[in-house]
Amino acid sequence: MKAVTRTRVKRAKIDASDLTLEEKLLGIDRVTKVVKGGRHLRFRASVVVGDGQGHVGFSSAKASAVPEAVRKAGAMARREMIKVPVKDGTIPHEIVAKFGASRLLLKPATLGTGLIVNNTSRALLELAGITDILGKSFGGTSKINVAKATILALSSLRQSEEESIPDVAEDQEAEADETE
Repeated sequence: MKAVTRTRVKRAKIDASDLTLEEKLLGIDRVTKVVKGGRHLRFRASVVVGDGQGHVGFSSAKASAVPEAVRKAGAMARREMIKVPVKDGTIPHEIVAKFGASRLLLKPATLGTGLIVNNTSRALLELAGITDILGKSFGGTSKINVAKATILALSSLRQSEEESIPDVAEDQEAEADETE
């Protein structure tokens, strides 16, 4: 199976104001930029937001103070939310996604399996409302790249085949009506 490297379809904007969102901090890192006058110290915060009902967002932001970085990352994650198709607490089909050097394989699992993935992906999947999934991370272990690969995989998921078949039938009926 070939890895997904970018989303094919334009994502619809999700209004986060009417959702009850939970926020989870993935990590805070101290980053330094060397400039002519010395070292410029800043903090980078990675935040995941979700409602547990199929909406999740991830972002990271930098600021000179930790609380400001967390606030900025949370606000950006709310703007970057995606809709995840959840079917019986799992995903509808298997998917492989690649971001940077990180590759991520996600497989649907039976009821009661739990979240068998790495900690970064687990935070995203919990807040998306997925309770049962199997996953494996390959390549790079950077938290940000793994999180972005997880978001890429979740945004590239198609709806389950039972739900997509009526749409195809309706399209075929519409084409038949136009030709007559």
